[in-house]
Amino acid sequence: MAIRNASAVWNGTLKEGDGVMKLGSGAFEGAFTFASRFEEGPGTNPEELVGAAQAGCFSMYLAAQLTEAGYPPKQIRTSAKVHLGEGPRITLIELDTEAEVPNVDEKTFQEKVDYSKKNCPISLALAGPELQVSARLV
Repeated sequence: MAIRNASAVWNGTLKEGDGVMKLGSGAFEGAFTFASRFEEGPGTNPEELVGAAQAGCFSMYLAAQLTEAGYPPKQIRTSAKVHLGEGPRITLIELDTEAEVPNVDEKTFQEKVDYSKKNCPISLALAGPELQVSARLV
């Protein structure tokens, strides 16, 4: 299987410093600071990247599960809210998913959502924080 790469550089102290995170593919490079992570300052933060990874992985995994069950989706849209609590530590990840899946019944859809929530590779890697998923057919 593939090995993916990413990197980060941090310059200076925690509160006064700054850094840059990069994806190995070159598809993303983002500046981050204390303010962008723990306050509302400009820039990105590791939690946003975790949220994007979780949303993307979950959507793809759900598509695979639905397709395997005979219900290929037209589109799956997932957004993530990553809660950073005391410690600091990620305490909760909330996914909100809307899926266009012709002919699937609600019970089958929710079963595939639950299975995907528990088994997509990013969910397994992040097994520590609680993951909540709200999903509906559209």
